[in-house]
Amino acid sequence: MDGGRRAAAGGADSSPVAAPPHPAAPRNTPADVSSFIHTPFYCEENIYMLCKELTRVGVADPMGSDLYVVFISNEEKKIPLWHQKASNSDEGFICWDYHVICIQVKRNKGEILDLVWDLDSDLPFPSPFNQYVSDAIRPLAFGDSIYRRLFRVVHAPLFLQSFASDRSHMKNPAGNWIQLPPNYDPIMAADGTANNLNEYIAMSVEDVANLESMVNDVYSNKHGVVVNESILTRFFSQLPGLHP
Repeated sequence: MDGGRRAAAGGADSSPVAAPPHPAAPRNTPADVSSFIHTPFYCEENIYMLCKELTRVGVADPMGSDLYVVFISNEEKKIPLWHQKASNSDEGFICWDYHVICIQVKRNKGEILDLVWDLDSDLPFPSPFNQYVSDAIRPLAFGDSIYRRLFRVVHAPLFLQSFASDRSHMKNPAGNWIQLPPNYDPIMAADGTANNLNEYIAMSVEDVANLESMVNDVYSNKHGVVVNESILTRFFSQLPGLHP
């Protein structure tokens, strides 16, 4: 999210990664949001660091195969969300230019137990997927309008290799920080790329392909696939998960 350009509201190219197999599931998830690195208005870096931490402590698969980074935006860079801590409005309503979350895909005897990790939400951490979608996203709440949300879903192993940000989007024309950056070095991709943030944020309805192809392509496209609101839940229900 770009804190300096918040919309009107309440306030390395890598080899394709195959779909995850079905090893034993990682241990139970923690609930302490304060144990994760969080820099306000740098949601893309927060989620990058969260994915690395979930794999490090054993909450996720060691390769991050059960994790998916999701960029939420649209053509107008105006995406309404609810239950956001930065909001000053009822129900935590805010309209970001973009936001980034992590979805962990989990299965148990056919039951879908997906979780959403959103460091900027006041919902339970992590939240059950259905609860987050219902309470924070509220699909189709704006119909076919400029506020309809799009979701760029990127498999975490690809994201951790390919993402880069020099944080230039957080500087004004004079070169001053709009929001103070994290206190660690900027993230660089494995191939040496210094900045490709906009390649993840930019998306349009024309980027949405058929469901079957996207379920396969998410494991080989370093920029993931773009899903719309109407098929978001179905898309994740068709992804393989880790079994306990």
